[in-house]
Amino acid sequence: MNRPLRKIISLLPMALLVVACAAPSAATTAPAASAATTEPAATEAVANETAATPAAVAAVPAAPAAQAGVRLQTVTDRGKLICGVNGSVPGFGFLGSDGSYAGFDVDFCKAVAAAVLGDGTAVEYRPASAQERFTLLTTGEIDVLFRNSTWTLTRDSAEVGVEFMPVNFYDGQGMMVRADSGIESLEDMDGATVCVLGGTTTELNLADAFRRLGIEFTPVVFDDADATAAAYDQGRCDGYTTDRSGLVANRTRMTNPADHVILDVTMSKEPLAGAVAQGDSQWADAVRWTIYGLISAEELGVTSENVDDMLGSDDPNIRRLLGVEGELGAKLGLPNDFVVAAVHAVGNYGEIYDRNLGPDTAFNLPRGLNNLYTNGGIQYAMPLR
Repeated sequence: MNRPLRKIISLLPMALLVVACAAPSAATTAPAASAATTEPAATEAVANETAATPAAVAAVPAAPAAQAGVRLQTVTDRGKLICGVNGSVPGFGFLGSDGSYAGFDVDFCKAVAAAVLGDGTAVEYRPASAQERFTLLTTGEIDVLFRNSTWTLTRDSAEVGVEFMPVNFYDGQGMMVRADSGIESLEDMDGATVCVLGGTTTELNLADAFRRLGIEFTPVVFDDADATAAAYDQGRCDGYTTDRSGLVANRTRMTNPADHVILDVTMSKEPLAGAVAQGDSQWADAVRWTIYGLISAEELGVTSENVDDMLGSDDPNIRRLLGVEGELGAKLGLPNDFVVAAVHAVGNYGEIYDRNLGPDTAFNLPRGLNNLYTNGGIQYAMPLR
């Protein structure tokens, strides 16, 4: 073989590699699928939906690489925490007529601000719709998200770029029906119509549950959470499904709340948790251990009313929790009394729950799984030591 021919042959593999790298792949050029709906939306979708479909989650832009320690410094230098929240679910995240936010999730924003900045009021609340909430995190527009969001594998993947915090509310999908309907279980709903928010795992869970029971139903699908609840209230569906916490909250907004009951059935696991962008372990730890600190405070009997007195406790666990001994806060880049500041701002986990959802509220939502593990629930703080 002559020399020029050998040279040409030797260059062929490199040429093929260049062509292969330049060719677009089907995975990167195929358009994303969109969820079909059978009813138009009345307003922006913002209420209690907790889990988008895998296709919708995959559409979230990949997060830019975060640098460890940057977010904590950014928040400290800014002097306020930017927290993504819901504004339409009473009891969890609701924007009042006076322009202030209140609710279970909102209190966790305040707790993080207190732990990091020493001031639970140093929060800028950013309304975060179901569609944009994770994008707001991955683009750095918000520091943390507390918006009744379900922790799922897909969302926790590097592809999405979101890191979930400890579960602050264990929930599950439920079903609301009219009290005079005679419906007492899902089995009684054969042939029923059900109002459901489209493009969420709520819709998928509904189909799975009825298929598993071998009964027929007709989903009436909306692309807006408020419109879904309103349609049920207007009598357009026999049932209405979403997370049980959302059903409890939305029942208070029905024309006649007493006309509706929530069935004693749970169709799915919905662990709701805060989230931060992946890649900044120091910031994630600061948020994570603030949440654990609130749970641990309840475990140890530390409340907003006695926290100052507890600084003099002889219990080594309480002394470490409150920063009297050791330097746990310093390990996180926080003041050693960061839990004291958080408890001063919002109380312990139990106080947060009772204030927003407990027996003295319109919701009177039993704690159930959200009780401490010592009281029959599964709330459990990792050891602060």
